[in-house]
Formats: sequence, C-alpha cells, structure tokens
Amino acid sequence: MKRRALYLSCGIPAAIICFVLLTLLFTPNDAIKGALVRVADNAGYTLDCTGFAKRFPFGFKADAVELSCAKGSLLKLRDARVGLKLLPLLTGKVRLCYGGKIGAGELEGDIDLGKASGWNLQCRGVRLEDVPFFTTVARARVAGELRLTGKMVTRKGVGEGDLQLELRGAELAGIKIGEMPLPDASYKEVRGALNIEKGRAVLKSFTLNGDGIYVRLKGDTLLSKPLGNSVLNLTMEMMPKPAFLERQKFVFLLLTKYLSSPGVYSIPIHGTLAHPAI
Repeated sequence: MKRRALYLSCGIPAAIICFVLLTLLFTPNDAIKGALVRVADNAGYTLDCTGFAKRFPFGFKADAVELSCAKGSLLKLRDARVGLKLLPLLTGKVRLCYGGKIGAGELEGDIDLGKASGWNLQCRGVRLEDVPFFTTVARARVAGELRLTGKMVTRKGVGEGDLQLELRGAELAGIKIGEMPLPDASYKEVRGALNIEKGRAVLKSFTLNGDGIYVRLKGDTLLSKPLGNSVLNLTMEMMPKPAFLERQKFVFLLLTKYLSSPGVYSIPIHGTLAHPAI
C-alpha cells in the first residue's frame, strides 16, 4: 500500500507535466498567439506580439508586446515571458511566472491559478515616460522613476491584498480630474500604500512632497466589475507655499471654492476609476 501511494504521489504530477509539455510541443505558435489575442480582444484590448515563440520548459516569450485600447497604446514590453513554475506543478499546483522590460526598468511576478487564486507584482527602475498610458489615456506629461510592489489573493470571489508605490524625481504636468486642471509640479518623493479587503480599496497613505507644494490623497473605492466602474470616494488636500501659488495663480483661482482653511485646498473626487470627477 505504501509503495502504491508513493507511485501515485510521483506519477500524477509526472503525468500532469508530460501532458502540459506535449500540449505545448504540438500546438503551433500561431494558434497559441491567436488565443491570447482573442482573450485580450474579449476584454476590450488589442494585443500585438512580435517574435512570439515557446520558451523551455513550459512557457512563451516575445521580443516585444504592446497592449492598446481604443484611445491608443497602454503598455509596451520588451523580452516578455510567461511560464509555468515547475516545483509547484510537482505538488499539483498551477503557478505562472511572468516578466519583461519597460524601457530600462523591469516588471516581474507570478500568478497562482489554484483555489485561492492570486498574483504578485514588482516593478523596479521603470521610468513613467516609458509607459504610454499617461500620454494616450491620461493626456499628461509625466516623468520619474517608479518602484511598485503588490500582491492579491482571491478567496471565494473576494480579493484581499495591498499595493505600495514609490516615485523618485517626479515631474507631473497637464493632469486633469474631469475637466479641472491640477497644478504642474516637480516632486522629490511620492509614496503611496493601498489596502484591499472585502472588495474595498482603501488608501492608507498617498503623499506627494513637491517643490513648493505638499499633496495628500485619502479615501476609498468599492471595487466592481469591470474595474473602471468602481465608484470613487476620495479627497485631495493641497498645501501650496505662497511662491508656488503665485506661479500658478490661474489654476488656484479655479480651485478657490475648495479653500477649506488658509493655504489648504480640500478637493472631493467622485465619479468612477475610469472617469474621475471633481
């Protein structure tokens, strides 16, 4: 009985590995690429892969990947890769690892496809100017080096996790919330921490320490599907120094009604994640 149990414990993972390997080997690259393109299309995006091929032992790679929407390009990756992790597969768990380069920076993480599905993500050395989303969708001029870490676990359809952001040497210009412009500024340091629990995302902290201005964002949003329909309940507090306020007098004239106390502007942000509004 013990020997039989040993054979089963070793044989089942081996059978799974052989099945996956044979499936990858005998499925044409174009068929796999076409399936990925259709998945992106069903979600409302356009996926373009250059140099798509299989990657040993269980994965795929592409020289370049571009994800776009109706407004234009969102993300461009070089040396992109996705693959099955071998050791979890031996225990019957399906876990994918992924990665790629964004400009001079790098993105990597993994996705767990088990009962408690989830993912984690790390971005290091990514320059905001190398992420086309900001110019095509946000219509903003941005710069700075991003460091991002995040993780999410879904149990019984409910997601829990956190996200931490750090941005150095940030330049933010042309940013609007709805039709309301925000002041252009340079920020020495931007830090943020987001917690997700029971379907609600809460900003634990989000601060922008700038040259002549300090900004703090707080509040939460109830997550929905699709994610862009999540309703926002946020407040942005801006504390400009007199010299900074004088340089951008026109913008602060538009924000006069949000002056809550001398030198402090409290701006409510509502609408949805896809269409925020003041």
